[in-house]
Amino acid sequence: MNHQPTPLTPDVLIIGAGPAGLTAAAELAHRGAGHILVVDREHQAGGIPRHSDHTGYGLRDLRRVMSGPAYARHLVERATTAGAEIRTRTMVTGWADDNTVDVTSPDGRYRIRPKALVLATGARERPRTARRIPGDRPHGVYTTGQLQNLVHLHHQPVGKRAVIVGGELVSWSAAVTLREAGCTPALMISQYPRAESYSAFNTAGRTVLRVPVATRTRVTRVIGKGRCQAVEIEHLDTGKRRTIECDTVVFTGDWIPDHELVRSAGITLDTGTLGPLTDTALRTSRPGTFAVGNLLHPVDTADVAALDGKHVAQQVIDHLHGRPQPTGGVRLLAEAPFRWVAPQILRPNDPAPARGRLLLWTDEFVRFPKVTVRQDGRTVTRRTLAWPAAPGRVFRIPSTVLDGVSDTGGPVHIGLD
Repeated sequence: MNHQPTPLTPDVLIIGAGPAGLTAAAELAHRGAGHILVVDREHQAGGIPRHSDHTGYGLRDLRRVMSGPAYARHLVERATTAGAEIRTRTMVTGWADDNTVDVTSPDGRYRIRPKALVLATGARERPRTARRIPGDRPHGVYTTGQLQNLVHLHHQPVGKRAVIVGGELVSWSAAVTLREAGCTPALMISQYPRAESYSAFNTAGRTVLRVPVATRTRVTRVIGKGRCQAVEIEHLDTGKRRTIECDTVVFTGDWIPDHELVRSAGITLDTGTLGPLTDTALRTSRPGTFAVGNLLHPVDTADVAALDGKHVAQQVIDHLHGRPQPTGGVRLLAEAPFRWVAPQILRPNDPAPARGRLLLWTDEFVRFPKVTVRQDGRTVTRRTLAWPAAPGRVFRIPSTVLDGVSDTGGPVHIGLD
């Protein structure tokens, strides 16, 4: 007879040991929230920064700048010092019921039934197959994550000449990694009129890394038998095509949340982000289940994801102390050119979102965006911001634009004039 072992019963289970999950664990443990258990499928905790061997991490959450691996080690140490337990090589495979997850690890299969659960599973780049790029199927085609894992963790060689698809912040990270691996980034291509990253990064990339950027361009075919030999690219305005010789292709950006557990649980998804629908307290539609980090806003910087973890701690503690899950609330909806907004529900008496910011994603570049908030046919707010809205990076707006919203009104539409 097959007997299921007695489930573990931590006070809080955090799924995902990246910046958001580790910061939530440290904050909860430090504040005496009980037994905090973090599980992660990787061999080591730390998330994506663990194999992003360049500087720029920790500015907003730690008020210092460090390399990705150092940042990951710091977050792990802070969580464990506070008293959180971290289990790596531990895969959550599904749900036994609304409050219990099934787990597989080197210790075998077991179940965990926490009093509260925080989903911090992050996001991933869409690979070439998901982007439906035709052509051959040679070796030498990666995402940024695969490239950095190969180079920085496994110290394996890549090719000699690369094409980078995408012009986001992570695209320049890929260029740095390629240089360190002895591979020349021959070209970066972007479908937009300008590379999506910040101007300072674009300028430095062109001058320091010497990477040319082809805008309004897409890959139409990958060429190569065995090893990649070239890519065919097309200018979107003229239709002109040309072939670029390369033995390595890196597909960057184009993020999607790791939402499989959310979907299998039946937790309500937001159609824009494809992550769980949340309110400003980061509650999901399932009572006692919260979500943080780039699972909610694919994708923002690691330090912003970490601050989600800090923000959610009080909300989890309130749940542990018996605060009931509120209902209702006003829906926040993104209007073109915005693709999504996070969080998506505004409720009275809830806290402002993390850092007092709403996060949006735009499909158009607008240098001086005039944000407009409308509800029930009236304009609630119209505010011109000093920073641009640009594709390929999160656009942050003060949550005070919602101050005039009615708690009993209809959906709130956030767009640009």
